Amino acid sequence: MSRLKASHRKWLLTQSLFSLALRRNPEDPLSGLTATRFIETAMRLGAASRNTATAYLAELVAYKFLRDIPDVPDKRVRVLEPTEISLEGMRSWFHGHMACLDRLDGGARERTCLADDRIFRLAQPMAADALVEEPLWRDPPETIGHFLWSDLGGMILHDLIARLDSVDRSADRVFAGPVTLVELSDGYQVSATNLKRMFKKAESDGLLGWELPRRRGNLWMSQRFIEDYFIWQSAKFAHLDLAYHQATATLGIVETTVAAA
Repeated sequence: MSRLKASHRKWLLTQSLFSLALRRNPEDPLSGLTATRFIETAMRLGAASRNTATAYLAELVAYKFLRDIPDVPDKRVRVLEPTEISLEGMRSWFHGHMACLDRLDGGARERTCLADDRIFRLAQPMAADALVEEPLWRDPPETIGHFLWSDLGGMILHDLIARLDSVDRSADRVFAGPVTLVELSDGYQVSATNLKRMFKKAESDGLLGWELPRRRGNLWMSQRFIEDYFIWQSAKFAHLDLAYHQATATLGIVETTVAAA
């Protein structure tokens, strides 16, 4: 399931797909996620060709992340919906980001969302629609883009950043501890060739490297590399926060305070 957002292209496709699915109106049997709507969205974003988008839908159905909605009145239209496992995966992703925002300002977004699932169902499409149109998020900086546009590269990039215990914003380089390509290859099932290609450009541009020759010892990341990642991530969190507040306002929900809980 994690591979559905492992590259930035798949992130854009998956979020757009859920945005369509969660907007389904039961009173309109042809609303929601259809192959035609998804393909049109993917092509408009430039995230995939018609054939790639079609193959992606087929892959999700094959892995039972999507299923056909039965009894659609027009047999020419294929309407799909997420299965329970994929819904729970997206819900977990959304709640995790709410928890991160809470850690920043002491809010209670996660607690409030857990108490009313309508917030997730309303806010996810709002955030997804905004983010795929947000230039800062849709087109990540070149410094980190080489990872993000690679298959599974997004997971590798997040892993590297997660290894930072703290970040000295005044330092030219920040060390992330010992990292080996063998470890990353085994952990994420990425070929060594693909990994070397990801890292080679970043190394050549002076964005990251190792303290010892032949990629041994502690890995370091440049301040530019880290800052570009943080700024890119800030766009996502900003739109998720806005979508949360728009959803709670629409639903007339008052955020559950931590003190009250």
